[in-house]
Amino acid sequence: MAFIKLQFRPGLNRDQTNYTNEGGWFACDKIRFRSGYPQKLGGWMASTTETFRGVCRQLFGWITSFGDNFLALGTSKKVYINSATQYYDITPLRATTAPGAVTFAATDGSSVITVSNTSFDSEVGDFVTFSGVDADGLGVGGNITQAVLEQNYEIATVINNDSYTIIAKSPTTGLPVVANSSDSGDGGNAVVAAYEIPIGFDVTTFGYGWGAGQWGNSAWGEGSQPPIVLQQRDWWFDQFDNDLVMNYRNGPIYYWVRGGSSNPSTALDTRAVLLSSLSGAQSVPEEAMQILVSQNDKHLLAFGTIPYGGGDFDPLLIRWASQEAPEYWTPGTQTVPSTGAISTAGFIRVSRGSQIVRALPTRQTILVWTESNLYSFQFTGTTDLFNLQELADNISIIGPRAVISANNVTYWMGHDKFYAYSGAVQTLPCTLRNHVFQDINYNQVDQIICGTNEGFHEVWWFYPSINSSTVDKYVVYNYNEQIWHYGNLDRTAWLDNPLREYPQAVGYGNILFDHERGIDANGAPMESYIQSSDFDLDDGDQFMLSRRIIPDINFNGSTANTPTVNLVIRPRNFPGSTYQGDSFDNQPVVQSSVDVYTDQVFIRARARQMALKVESTGFGVNWQLGSPRLDARPDGRR
Repeated sequence: MAFIKLQFRPGLNRDQTNYTNEGGWFACDKIRFRSGYPQKLGGWMASTTETFRGVCRQLFGWITSFGDNFLALGTSKKVYINSATQYYDITPLRATTAPGAVTFAATDGSSVITVSNTSFDSEVGDFVTFSGVDADGLGVGGNITQAVLEQNYEIATVINNDSYTIIAKSPTTGLPVVANSSDSGDGGNAVVAAYEIPIGFDVTTFGYGWGAGQWGNSAWGEGSQPPIVLQQRDWWFDQFDNDLVMNYRNGPIYYWVRGGSSNPSTALDTRAVLLSSLSGAQSVPEEAMQILVSQNDKHLLAFGTIPYGGGDFDPLLIRWASQEAPEYWTPGTQTVPSTGAISTAGFIRVSRGSQIVRALPTRQTILVWTESNLYSFQFTGTTDLFNLQELADNISIIGPRAVISANNVTYWMGHDKFYAYSGAVQTLPCTLRNHVFQDINYNQVDQIICGTNEGFHEVWWFYPSINSSTVDKYVVYNYNEQIWHYGNLDRTAWLDNPLREYPQAVGYGNILFDHERGIDANGAPMESYIQSSDFDLDDGDQFMLSRRIIPDINFNGSTANTPTVNLVIRPRNFPGSTYQGDSFDNQPVVQSSVDVYTDQVFIRARARQMALKVESTGFGVNWQLGSPRLDARPDGRR
């Protein structure tokens, strides 16, 4: 019999049975399709050797008018600006003490330092930076020097309302420093403690009744009340000219000043400050679910916020500051001090839904999602200034960061399907719908993120699987070829920005990665595979004896001296039987190593149907599968 040419439809399909999907692909990890053929996914490398603190949930990039290429990172503990290979801590401060309000105590042989500060009002894990320490630190000649104390510290334990502990560390290595003498009530009369805003939660946490979360989140006797949802710390960023405006979800609005267009007036490690603290600030909302800047008309917007004049948080209210004046939120006919123009500040309320979930600027409008509706929010320039128009109802969005725009189309993940908007909302056909939505931890949907990989026409969603409390899987839609594939990878934030050479992302290792850089996983081998659905040999009626396979695999781009993949033939006689054998015979899985010089692989497999699998586990291996051919002949009906 002639060779059987093995060609499969591009994309993965898990919404049909393995046998029904004959001629397609059924399982994979860390692969993509290029012109219809599967190949190994691009690798990633650390962008810098520096690390950051906390779980990063947001990346935002912008270029200033004097050439800075900045990347803002918002984590559960900090806010950073990345420039070149360095991170600069710009986390806002909550409070700064008067000089001399802080003293230190050390014990001989211990690295634990007790800090005394009346009513310091911070929790374990919060951060504080000391300055103004005497030149001798804690005792002349002691190990706990001025340089050791004048650092950024994480509070280790809280002793009482007036004291806490830190672990002394070396300013050069970061390793613990042990005191070589005891001292108390020392440090000098000019010590100042600068306390950062409280840290957030790494993941969304559920508490019940009195004592859930931090002190004061619930009252005495509420043990039988519904769960208290303590949301993970999510940051939102946008640029205002050269500067950066930011807030964490349902928190205050902060502003980081870089400076004018000719000379920056702010050092990169200068802290962000409350927007309400800027000169001329009026009526700045105390809380906002999300902020962004309407870039065409330069209005700072708050989605879900406190009403003008005060009151309870309104999750459906949209407010905006006066044009070109992000600090001025008072509507009316007053003159704005910073611009000299009449105030254009205002507000409008979304009419349907219970809360705004996300706002996303697109090419023509700002899209606003509630949990059940989609709106267009657009600058009109008339007396109403902004117009709010409903685009769709009876839709869903699974989380605030599960949406992205690519190629002038907006894609997002709903609670049970995918959507696309390009002038009208449509359900996005998905061949992995059951595979994805039956394997999501719906208690952790806040962690779901969406990003693009424009170089390969891909939209990525990263999500926590049903048995995981953190992100561990992804699903990809190739909008150019309209196909899907999936795999396993932890990423908590992703940004494909033309301002940077590579798409950048972070996981749980506090490292910023450049994706599509190299072919390995940050210095380790990247394991990848793809397996076809079962296909009939001949017509599936009689047994076929397969004797050899002619591989068609290229290894372009490999760095290994002899790159290899594992070629696996998985014979089966009935759709319900295992690949290892059935009741008639015990045909094992047949596998062989294939390299660039392999012209044919001899096998012996007798079956009615089989599946093909290609996998690689080695370092420096890059591969693309073409159209292998299988040599098989009839071998009876029993």
